[in-house]
Amino acid sequence: MATELTGGLDPIQAFAIVGIAGVGAQWLAWRFRLPAIVLMLAAGLLLGPVSDIFVPARDIGAITGPLISLAVAVILFEGGLTLSFSKLADARPAVRRLVYVGAPLGWVLSSLVLVFGAGLGWEAAMVFGGIMIVTGPTVIAPLLRQARLTSRPAQVLQWEGIVNDPIGALVAVVALEIVLVLRTGVTWGEAAGQLLLGIGFAALIGIAAGWLIVQSFRRGWVPEYMKVPLLFVAVLAVFAGSDSLLHESGLLAVTVMGLMIANADLPSYYELHRFKEHATILLVSGVFILLAASIRFETLAQLSWWRAGLFVALVVMVARPLTVLISLIGTNLPMRERLLIALTGPRGVVLVAVSGVFAERLVGEGIADGGLIAPLAFVLVLVTVVLHGFTLAPLARRLGLTSGDRPGLLIVGGSIFATGLAKALEKADVNVLVTDPNRGHLRSARAAGIQTFYGDILGEAAEHNVEFLAFGTILAASDNDAYNTLVATDLAPEFGRDSIWQLARHKEDRARHVLPTQLGGRAIAGNRTLAQYLDLMAEGWIFRTTRLTEEYRLDDWRTAREGAIPLAVIQNDQLWFVGGKNDLIDKPGVRIVSLLPPEIAERIALENEAQAKPGEKARKVARAEAEAARRGEGSGSVPGGEARPTVERAKDDPDLIETRCD
Repeated sequence: MATELTGGLDPIQAFAIVGIAGVGAQWLAWRFRLPAIVLMLAAGLLLGPVSDIFVPARDIGAITGPLISLAVAVILFEGGLTLSFSKLADARPAVRRLVYVGAPLGWVLSSLVLVFGAGLGWEAAMVFGGIMIVTGPTVIAPLLRQARLTSRPAQVLQWEGIVNDPIGALVAVVALEIVLVLRTGVTWGEAAGQLLLGIGFAALIGIAAGWLIVQSFRRGWVPEYMKVPLLFVAVLAVFAGSDSLLHESGLLAVTVMGLMIANADLPSYYELHRFKEHATILLVSGVFILLAASIRFETLAQLSWWRAGLFVALVVMVARPLTVLISLIGTNLPMRERLLIALTGPRGVVLVAVSGVFAERLVGEGIADGGLIAPLAFVLVLVTVVLHGFTLAPLARRLGLTSGDRPGLLIVGGSIFATGLAKALEKADVNVLVTDPNRGHLRSARAAGIQTFYGDILGEAAEHNVEFLAFGTILAASDNDAYNTLVATDLAPEFGRDSIWQLARHKEDRARHVLPTQLGGRAIAGNRTLAQYLDLMAEGWIFRTTRLTEEYRLDDWRTAREGAIPLAVIQNDQLWFVGGKNDLIDKPGVRIVSLLPPEIAERIALENEAQAKPGEKARKVARAEAEAARRGEGSGSVPGGEARPTVERAKDDPDLIETRCD
């Protein structure tokens, strides 16, 4: 169907533009290191109320609401899949307090802010205050990825967002039932019974569905290729079945189902979670574009802007900090972590989607100010997303709760090669961690003062003790080719295949031993094995780090380091290994880590020695000149001063300057 004269899009065009705008915004955010949510909101506003290119109510119609509801259900289910109790570690008490204490306290404080800040009546404030408990996993996840927080505050924020999302929706249901009791004359007993029945049924159906899926996967009742489709169908069925008994209780049911599966220790869990994570990225992108494009300026015009500004300020600066700080009293979290969590409370998809549903119900019951809930929710989401999107990373850095801006390398496999490479990279201000399941292999790294982790990098101990966010690059360099391939293949989806490198396998040059391209990591130039690198070191080859300058460029380095093997490049807090000639960049400030042959290493040592000797003689000359100056003999110059030639030599030969970094 062609585009209508009114400017509307047909459904195919509408879905295409939603996908392009959503995924495009996420890609631009990654490319320019900007908050993805901010760009998605901006794209939706430009497409919708600003230009009227895409108006969901006009171009998609009545299916907009159901699409958003189903997308939110899948997002919360995927969030439940991330809530493995074994990964919670020492963040468990804080999360428990934020749920048990923070949820009811947040409800009360949010309702007070709505009454005294936004000017809503008590009925609308109680309902909307319940919805405001949610902090939005759809927003938290991209922000955490961008800010690179340390593990504990990141876990607390992620768990709080996912667990409190369905709780907030159910609290709003409770508040709505109370309002209906007061207005329609339904008895308190009937209302309480209906509420308890709905909540109990939602939890029960989530537990039952999760248990059935776990058993069917564990006993082989479902083939591997049908597991993901079965999960999608199960999410839709559980959400619809629970929601039919109590509106919005389906969110609780799918979250409980995700929790059951996440904590069942299924062999195929990681594959399921990764696929669902990809689907969630698409859904989050689409939902944000739909919600932002659905906003009408005439709806926002209903707000009193000074009231709306006061409302947002009270939420961000009073209600959220008080809720968190009171809830976390007595926990093991340091004050700086509590402050970060207290000042981080962005709202997202669930708040906007659910508030629209409840606003219609309140208006239908004759509560006029219920119509202000939807625009207030959008303003709160817009302000908090933009605010936290640009301030979370600087605030975390100020509090010392980031994994750092230094490039990070995780070397899997301890050896003399790993130790030498790590020491050379540390001179270029790279954060290096060497790991190995064999403690003896880490002996040289520990003796050199390199960070080490003893254990399997794929095990649960590593998840609890290794700050993976601090390392953007992985090098699989153990003496076990199969283990290197396993590590590279397993970590590639999380870190990105461009960031996973692996030393060559021993029999990789034989056709029958070549692996498919989707297995293992990227090869370093030269395609050498660990044994070959160790042989070079046994012959006297050494690691060196050299910094390029305006005077000392890449061609100069190649001339002075003829025969050297370039291994890695560091530029602007980014690290990558050399896979080909184009990976070497000729720019000032670039650092090159290389292996130098014995003859070049010996020449550099002699040059360093020659550079140091005149320096000692220059100190003697300086003392003689000082004595001459005190005696009043001329300007202080004395015959035999030879400091100047040394200075001129160092200035004219930048390579000698750079050997100091060596």
